[in-house]
Amino acid sequence: MSRRVLVTGGAGFLGSHVAATLVARPDVALVVAGDVRRPQHPIEGVVYDDCDVTRPEGLASLMRRHDIDVVVHLAAIVNPGRDHAAEYRVDVDGSRHVLEACVEAGVKRIVVSSSGAAYGYHADSPEWLRESDPVRGNDEFPYARHKRLVEELLAGYRGAHPELEQVVFRIGTILGPTVQNQITALWDGRALLAVRGSESPFVFVWVDDVAAAMARAATDGPPGIYNVAGDGRVTVREIARRLGKPVITVPAGLLGFGLRAGRALRLTVHGPEQVGFLRYRPVLANASLKADFGFIPSKTSAEAFEAYLATHPGVARR
Repeated sequence: MSRRVLVTGGAGFLGSHVAATLVARPDVALVVAGDVRRPQHPIEGVVYDDCDVTRPEGLASLMRRHDIDVVVHLAAIVNPGRDHAAEYRVDVDGSRHVLEACVEAGVKRIVVSSSGAAYGYHADSPEWLRESDPVRGNDEFPYARHKRLVEELLAGYRGAHPELEQVVFRIGTILGPTVQNQITALWDGRALLAVRGSESPFVFVWVDDVAAAMARAATDGPPGIYNVAGDGRVTVREIARRLGKPVITVPAGLLGFGLRAGRALRLTVHGPEQVGFLRYRPVLANASLKADFGFIPSKTSAEAFEAYLATHPGVARR
């Protein structure tokens, strides 16, 4: 069956990769990239249209106008700042508006980019998180809280609207040739910060792997909830050795105090909740992605990190 796909946030970093992957597939008849802006370099074959998920009016008509049967919902705030209310409007209210429009327009499937942050940053999390583990988020960390709220919203729709199939991806840290986020910012200084007593493990996934998994989800992949990450994990000390940079180890209490003071002085947008963000990283097991969804990432976490360094030659000292 030939799909007609709307990608919300289609002009963004991930959205552009997903749109390019979809438009190259023979089983996709139409790709509409919906966003509040137009890309600097449009992708040939992709149709661009206005789409603001914070404004519910017009979303269903946009889907009907293009006869959309699959929505890939990527519109979100990836790099949180100080305006948590605006982030809520995009991440939570925006997801609600998209789901409402999908039901109204008779869309058959929605693919949603959630995050490993939905599990939250907790001391009692298992070493490897699986899809059956609870989605707890963190109230003190708005990004994780918003991802939890979106997942609760999705769970409600699975019960109330089973006719709308869902593929929910809980994605690890995405790396790519042009990516810049709060994780990669940790590597740009002269040294890396570590919390005493924590390995701060990271799971990475290359952007092309995420786009390929999204394209499968929008076409012939099975519905369900899946962690999306490369095999293995990389600790903060392994990252530091590869970058040729020292590690500064700080007690959790001292780091929290410094962040609280820094935010009060408006020196940083981050506060003491960042201690948990660094200390209790959600490490995603990808067995279900491979066995149940039928997708094997081309790069491990370590290989994705190496590919990132190859495209960002100024980050490592050697």
